[in-house]
Amino acid sequence: MIIVDHREKNSLLVSELIGRKQEISIRHIEVGDYIVGDLAIERKTMNDFISSMLSKRLMLQLQNLKQFPKQLLIIEGRERMNINIHPNAIRGMILSISLEFQIPIIFSENYEETADYLILLDKKENRPSKEVSLVAKRLARSLQDQQQIILESFPGIGPTTAKDLLKEFKTIKKVVNAKKKDLKKCLNKNKIEDMKKILEFPYPEN
Repeated sequence: MIIVDHREKNSLLVSELIGRKQEISIRHIEVGDYIVGDLAIERKTMNDFISSMLSKRLMLQLQNLKQFPKQLLIIEGRERMNINIHPNAIRGMILSISLEFQIPIIFSENYEETADYLILLDKKENRPSKEVSLVAKRLARSLQDQQQIILESFPGIGPTTAKDLLKEFKTIKKVVNAKKKDLKKCLNKNKIEDMKKILEFPYPEN
């Protein structure tokens, strides 16, 4: 199965995958555009690549991609708009991605060829015994980092709120056991309901 980020659901690539009877699941994923096994994939057209490079957004995306055990960048299409950038700047970034970030790059002609790669990757990466993780495994340098990461996995809880909860309740156990009225010190009603729903929902047997 190929996990597709919900922002890609209307793309020609997704239509191509569906047309080829490829099994996909459209979900919200935090890092990358596609997940195949334990491989996170960032897909960009050449124009997207240049635009994100100029805005510095590409560097953050690459850093986030490294949170997964395996990473891949697909650059789709050769043509680009008349953007005032020296070709060596593009070559330099490609070298940096390959050598410094050590992220493999595939140059695809179009969305149809990208579909070829994704389908082949799915055959190689997804085996019956392998579960697909939807969350990037961030490197936790301390117990405090691990506590924060656990709380950030709840909907609507970011780094600041996670730290506020830990400062208020001291431990993860006290946070999850806290009464709703006490959680209101750090969370609004909707976030409290979302957290409690996840904590109390019985995991299905099948």
